[in-house]
Parts: sequence; C-alpha cells; structure tokens
Amino acid sequence: MLALLSDWFWDERLWFPVGLGWADLQDRDGHTYAKGFDLWVTLPIALTFLIIRQIFERSVALWLASALGVRERVRVQASPEPTLEAYFCTTSKQPAQSAVESLCKQTGHSEQHIQRWFRRRRNQERPNQIKKFKEASWRFTFYLLSFLAGLAALADKPWLYNMKEMWKGFPTLALLPSQYWYYMIELGFYISLLFSVASDVKRKDFKEQIVHHVATILLISFSWCVNYIRAGTLIMLVHDASDYLLESAKMFNYAGWRKTCNYIFIVFAAVFFITRLVIFPFWIMHCTWVYPVTIYPPFFGYYFFNGLLLVLQCLHIFWFVLILRMAIKFLPGNRIVEDERSDREETDESEEEEEEEEEEVKAKTRNSPLRNGHSPTNNHHRKTD
Repeated sequence: MLALLSDWFWDERLWFPVGLGWADLQDRDGHTYAKGFDLWVTLPIALTFLIIRQIFERSVALWLASALGVRERVRVQASPEPTLEAYFCTTSKQPAQSAVESLCKQTGHSEQHIQRWFRRRRNQERPNQIKKFKEASWRFTFYLLSFLAGLAALADKPWLYNMKEMWKGFPTLALLPSQYWYYMIELGFYISLLFSVASDVKRKDFKEQIVHHVATILLISFSWCVNYIRAGTLIMLVHDASDYLLESAKMFNYAGWRKTCNYIFIVFAAVFFITRLVIFPFWIMHCTWVYPVTIYPPFFGYYFFNGLLLVLQCLHIFWFVLILRMAIKFLPGNRIVEDERSDREETDESEEEEEEEEEEVKAKTRNSPLRNGHSPTNNHHRKTD
C-alpha cells in the first residue's frame, strides 16, 4: 500500500510537464541538480537553530535589551484565592456575569473584587516585555542576515533582473552551492519556527501564522524537488526584504524609542506594500502563472505551486489590512506603533485600569506611615487620639 502511494505521489505526470521527468534531474556532465532526499538535512539545521536561539536570547538579546533600555512594568499580583484559581485554570479566564455572581457567593467577595482578581490574574500570564523583545531580536537577526545573504547570492543572477530567465532551460537548471545553502537554511529556520510557535508569544493571528509556516515549508520543499529553485530564491528574497524592518520596529517599541519605532514602521509599511503587494503578485506570480503556459501545457505541479503562492498572497493582504489599522491609529495622534498581532494580547482587558492599580499601590506606599517618617506606633496613637 505504501509503495503504491509513493509511486502515485512521485508520478512524473503530476510534477512535470509532458516529456519531462525525474531522469532530467540526474547529475551529469559535472552538473548537480536538486534531490528530494537533500531536504532531510533541514531537520538537524532546524534543531541547530533552536539551540542557537536559546543561546542568543539568553546572551545577545538580553544585552541588547539592557542597552536599549527595555524595562518591565510593575504588575499588581493577584492575591491567593484557591477557589478563583481553580475556576481560572479549569473553566474560564474571563467568567460571565452569572459565574461572577456564583463565585461571589462561594468566596464572600464583592463582584468588583472578583473582576479585579481575574483581570490581575490574566495580566500575570501576559508575556513580559523582555520575552517579546528577545523573540523580536532573534527574528530580526535572522531575517536581516538572510536578506543580505540572499541579495549577495542573487546580485549577479540574470533572473533577478529579467524574471523570464527563471524558466530558461527548465527543468535542467544546475544547482549552485549558494542556492543549496540558501534553501536549506531558510527551510530549516521555518521548520524551527513551526516547532517553537506554541511556546512563543501567542498572537491574534496564531492560526494565520501556522498556515503561513506550513505553506512556506511546502512551497520551499516542492520548489526544491521539482527544480523551481530560481523562482524559490526570488520568493524568499522578497519575503525577507520587509520582515527584518517589522522586527526592528517592534524592538524599539518595547524599548520605548517612540520616534525611531514610528520612522522604521513607515519604511516597513512602504517596503511591505512594494514587495508583497506589487512585486510578488504582478512580477513573480505573473512569471509563475502566465509565462510557463507559453512554454509547456499546464500540469498538476503548475497548479499546486501557484496555489501555494495564492495562499501566501491572501495572507499578505490580511497582514496589510492590519498594517493599515496600525497606521490609522498612529498617524493622527503620533502615537507609538503597536503590532496588532501581538503587542495587545487578548488577555489584556484594560491596560489603563492596570496602570490605575499600579498608581494606587504606589500611592499607598508613599502614604504609608514608615514612608512619611512616622512609626506605626505613633500613627496608631494619633488615630486613637
């Protein structure tokens, strides 16, 4: 059964135009071609990325956070309440009004106390600034280095300037060492992101991120197996062009560098629009969708490849809507840019209320007897007097 399934899956009629097949990708005449089994090397690369990330976040990222002045906010801790804690962990983090009334009867507390406790308890689970900064700095470092490496690898390639060149001689396109490592490292990184997405800061577009990672992994893997490597390198370069800008804007956001964050965000929005909504659909997808059918008749691999590109384009449109929402919020009032996906967690019911509670705690500290220079005994005497 497995052999039949494997034979069907790797059927040349699915992945190649008529008259072409796997035999065309056999190494010969000193030329090397991409092989499906090469992709196994991405698993140890992904594991290596996970290890390097841990070292990076605990050393370089922490140093950067300190250098940029990233500070943690003082959060009011929820008081120990076994009944409320049990409900929070097993039933709901945001109890309905009827549940609040029931908890009031069980604990003897007021509704305001119950609601305040749940808000403080939810805020305790919000990822702190340092964690978000470390994640952003790791992605910034990779995307920047990947973009520069990709640009260097493609700078002298004719298909960077004339995209029709990406199909010249297809499928017998010899594999270059720079293309091999560009592919393996990019694919290994996205596999590592898929492994770590559950432990990373949970974003509002968590499901979209999963779809993006899976579509990217499938796209890179498929384009490698059927030797769409020239198109694949262009697609990876276009995506890396704006990602590092967003991550750097988020880093300065967490550090409180307001103007720097806003300026970088403007550049990011412009680059994102040009690369993801102009170059990607009208240049690259045009060359993968329209031009190939002038050379050979459509086949399943042609539709599969372009279908994955269409999924990515839908995600680009979705994310650009979020970018516009951020731009609308920050332009009129010149406020700091916030990432709609992650900087305002769903568990954060009211940041202003939390700030009021912090001020309340500080006020109590300032007005305490010891703070005012009076001993507790003297203060007690004044009250009794």
